Amino acid sequence: MNELRHIAFIGFGEAGGILGAALVAQGVQVSMFDLRRDALCEKAHAAGVRVAETLQGAMDGAQLIVSAVTAEADFEVAQAAARCIGPEQFYLDINSVSPRTKQHAQASIEGAGAQYVEAAVMAPVPPYGLAVPMLLGGASAERLAPWLNALGFNARAVSEKIGVASAAKMCRSVMIKGIEALTVECLRAARHYDAESIVLESLAETFGKMRGDTGVPGYLVSRVAEHGRRRAAEMREVSQTLQEAGITPFMSDASARVQDSVVDAMEAGGIDYGALPMPFDWREFFDGLPDNEPDRSVNSPRTSRESTG
Repeated sequence: MNELRHIAFIGFGEAGGILGAALVAQGVQVSMFDLRRDALCEKAHAAGVRVAETLQGAMDGAQLIVSAVTAEADFEVAQAAARCIGPEQFYLDINSVSPRTKQHAQASIEGAGAQYVEAAVMAPVPPYGLAVPMLLGGASAERLAPWLNALGFNARAVSEKIGVASAAKMCRSVMIKGIEALTVECLRAARHYDAESIVLESLAETFGKMRGDTGVPGYLVSRVAEHGRRRAAEMREVSQTLQEAGITPFMSDASARVQDSVVDAMEAGGIDYGALPMPFDWREFFDGLPDNEPDRSVNSPRTSRESTG
């Protein structure tokens, strides 16, 4: 195979619709199957995409099958596709799911003799379209990447092992989606207390100092390792502040638990921050923590308001 001429999409929602239409514009034959096909027919026809009545009908003759469904349907769809797929076909799983879910999907597809490639979509599909950054994983990732990029994709093979690319996506989401949630909690409370301008000014100064500093990850982790207990106590006071404003402190409560859990793990592993080699290395620090952190529930004594006095 020298080029991709026929691509099938399982799922024709936002991502599938945008990518499918862009591929048609590149001269690729595109077919699709979606359980909501009746509602999506007009959208597909307008894009020049063939609507199949069955999954088999969409996949027949396609060199590449793209799974673009909801996270909950990822494995079920892979199982269904495995009953129709041929040994010469590639299956590209672009869904945002855990590494283990991707590995289960891989087992189904490769069990049918086809080629499974995971893709981690590292930014929103709109407005990038085909150029949205994608990390590919799997034994066939290196083969598929240049064929995708020839059509305008921005795909990069990162590992032959399934799960690495999706882990990168999931771990990034911890930060990005976490920041979004933190911003909501922070600014909603700041607005209540008429303190938003002061908070935003302070944050701008802090983030400005961090910009371009490669040592930021180590600095942030070291603050938890050295002062986790004190920071956890402060975050419980933050939670109280939000509660007094009528705001449920989901993120603040979680922050306190994370701070405490790191110190708990250090104590379980006999790790003394003061005895660690400097400069602080966050990678070595995490590698030295016990694998199983103590369970700290919302109702544990240290996370209760009463324990802080």
